[in-house]
Amino acid sequence: MGGWRGILGFEYGIVQAPLGPDISGPELVAAVANAGGLGFIRAPDWECPDYMRGLIQKTRTMTDKPFGVGVVLAFPYQQNLKVILDEKVGVLQVYWGDCSKELVDEAHQAGVKVVPQVGSFEEAKKAVNVGVDAIIVQGREAGGHIIGQESVIALVPRVVDLIGERDIPVIAAGGIVDSRGYVAALALGARGVCLGTRFVATEESYAHPTYKRKLVESDKTEYTNIFGRARWPGAPQRVLKTPFFNDWSSLPENKNEVDQPVIGCSTINGVEKEIRRLAGTVPNFTTTGDIQSMAMYAGQGVGLIKEILPAGEVVKRLVEGAKLLIHREFNNFGQA
Repeated sequence: MGGWRGILGFEYGIVQAPLGPDISGPELVAAVANAGGLGFIRAPDWECPDYMRGLIQKTRTMTDKPFGVGVVLAFPYQQNLKVILDEKVGVLQVYWGDCSKELVDEAHQAGVKVVPQVGSFEEAKKAVNVGVDAIIVQGREAGGHIIGQESVIALVPRVVDLIGERDIPVIAAGGIVDSRGYVAALALGARGVCLGTRFVATEESYAHPTYKRKLVESDKTEYTNIFGRARWPGAPQRVLKTPFFNDWSSLPENKNEVDQPVIGCSTINGVEKEIRRLAGTVPNFTTTGDIQSMAMYAGQGVGLIKEILPAGEVVKRLVEGAKLLIHREFNNFGQA
């Protein structure tokens, strides 16, 4: 098994998820790219093409390696997409919306590869049919907003079988934080892994220090929909089980953040924004106010995160650990 080798022209099959809002900035993306992985900037959730171009160009001052941009299709994105294609980034990642053949063809004409994130077999089938370059298969174990209901271990092999001999790499996502999870994903037939929570807990991520500390200290998450109901209805998420979450987890379905008090402020993609209680905004390094009462997205593998590391070190440990595990198991199998 040589699955740790590259996908989509990248040295390794390690993908850093587009973390938002405004968590995976140029520093994190460049660090992952320089280490041989695929890093994703998260495009703003509103149209701001000049700012989008600035993020891409700033990242290019920190790395000469290719990288990508993630776009949530549930929000306005056409102007941002035009910039992404004009700048000819390496990869366009799309999520939570229709990855149409028109979108894929438009990206391919610009020389940009397209990788949708899916949460079901049906979504994966649609993605294959429109000619995407790879597919991120997200299990319910993942942190942040979750579009599907199946687990990684059940869904990834089905998508691998669907693809068959076609050269469309499957990238597993959801609860993976270390080399053991990486090797497990390879055993399921994936050719790469996409990590979110592990890269939030890095030196280069824009996450607030309190958020990072909680990721190291905590080991429990919950699948919920209490955050951001007004702005993004029907978009459940997995979050840390903080004391705040425990107090509010039984929030009635007809309640949302609109009538809640402002508990803090944050600068997100260059725009100052108030944060209301129960908003789905995670705290970044600019955030002030009641940090402990804000959403903190995390996948089920969070209990395996023991320290804040440089992003390049995360990539290195994943690759080296996977090689050692595969070599050891191969030798054990040969002696059996």
